[in-house]
Amino acid sequence: MSADGRPVRVLPKLDPGAPHNFIAPVKRIHDGQDVSDFLSSKAYTDIMTFLLQLNRSMFPTKIPDGAAQTWPLGTDAVQFSAPVRQLQGLLSKLEDIVEEVPPDTGPRRFGNISFRKWHEVLETRASDLLREFLPAELLDMPSADADGPTAESELKAYFLGSWGSGLRLDYGTGHELSFIAFLAAIWKLNGFPKADFGVEERAIVLGVIEPYLELIRTLIRTYSLEPAGSHGVWGLDDHSFVPYILGSAQFSPAINESDLTPEEGSLPDAPDPAGITKTNIVERERKTNLYFSAIGFIYDVKKGPFWEHSPMLYDISGIRAGWGKINKGMVKMFSAEVLSKFPVVQHFPFGSLFSFDRDPNAIPPPTTVHATSGPQGRPAVPDAGHGPTARPNVDAGTKAPWATAGAGTRAPPMGPTAAPWATARPGPGSTMTLPDTSQMPPGPMAPTRAPWASTQAPPPPGGDAPTKAPWAK
Repeated sequence: MSADGRPVRVLPKLDPGAPHNFIAPVKRIHDGQDVSDFLSSKAYTDIMTFLLQLNRSMFPTKIPDGAAQTWPLGTDAVQFSAPVRQLQGLLSKLEDIVEEVPPDTGPRRFGNISFRKWHEVLETRASDLLREFLPAELLDMPSADADGPTAESELKAYFLGSWGSGLRLDYGTGHELSFIAFLAAIWKLNGFPKADFGVEERAIVLGVIEPYLELIRTLIRTYSLEPAGSHGVWGLDDHSFVPYILGSAQFSPAINESDLTPEEGSLPDAPDPAGITKTNIVERERKTNLYFSAIGFIYDVKKGPFWEHSPMLYDISGIRAGWGKINKGMVKMFSAEVLSKFPVVQHFPFGSLFSFDRDPNAIPPPTTVHATSGPQGRPAVPDAGHGPTARPNVDAGTKAPWATAGAGTRAPPMGPTAAPWATARPGPGSTMTLPDTSQMPPGPMAPTRAPWASTQAPPPPGGDAPTKAPWAK
């Protein structure tokens, strides 16, 4: 229960005794308007609900003696259920395929061509792998329509979408999103055991998501995978987003079941966020924390000053209000930078478990550049409350916060630059408000706007207007 008496929202599961019509997942996002429809869909609500559920579970827990129970990587405080151990076996089998398909040794400019072979092997074995590591009664759950597909059809679509593109030889946050959907689909199908809130969620994060991320990093290194839809240096990370959410939760203040998710502050012994620029701290913390584990991988694959190749993360490291504020901002940024981006979500398929149907409680999202950064194949509906949306003159992206000209800005390495939401915590009487991310509101997070959603000056000739981070005040 939360402090106001409402239960913490969790992703609902299917009633095993009720008929359900499974649907083979298909692509539904073809243009910018479809992104807006997605942000008001049942699928969006379910994805955000599951992510917030996982996120809250990773906050340290208050214990009676006044201390805090933390959830570091490798902890023995979290017991893995049989389904979690089975998924670990599945990931191990996928890693074995890397041994079968060594990288090509010939000259190449971009990704290693052998990744296509790895993907072909995966696709050939996908059904057998799922049947080896998931219960038959889950995969064979029938559709109420006698001629309809089984649950396997939907699970397989998200499973295959989780491993990058064999065609483009790349991997990005859209593939990471597909894996989160794969786990959420298993959850909806009652594939994880019932337990008190947080118990199974923590096992999923530490027992499945963390080894998934490690396997992805192995694939990236082995096959030199390109970033999928990367913003270049203006993005948060070339490949991943989820570890920054869950890892910042690990360092946030401790909570009990009745507390709202903290919006600022840190665990007393948490490292300073600025520690990401110190290699000795990164090497120490990456062994137990998802955020620093992701930072450590950046150091593994990139050279040069951190502020230069990862300016957004460098910017965030200057936050003084603690890991709670970083976590809150990361959740908002995920909605704006991943789920609201046409290049990211255009390949996400929709079936019955993640439905493109409108969530009746959804709040219509504002029309944004990110949502319109893809093809504009159909005009706006006259009575939809907005007119046609002009396509931006260049690809939309989040620029480094210090890219905006103006007083008080400066470029590294002269000194750390605070992100727009990294200013000192609001003082008494401040009117600055941020949305409550402790619970999932119905439909899209109403207070969350994409970085470019705020009113801005007209773009300079030949370029976009400066953009703000999603959590800018």
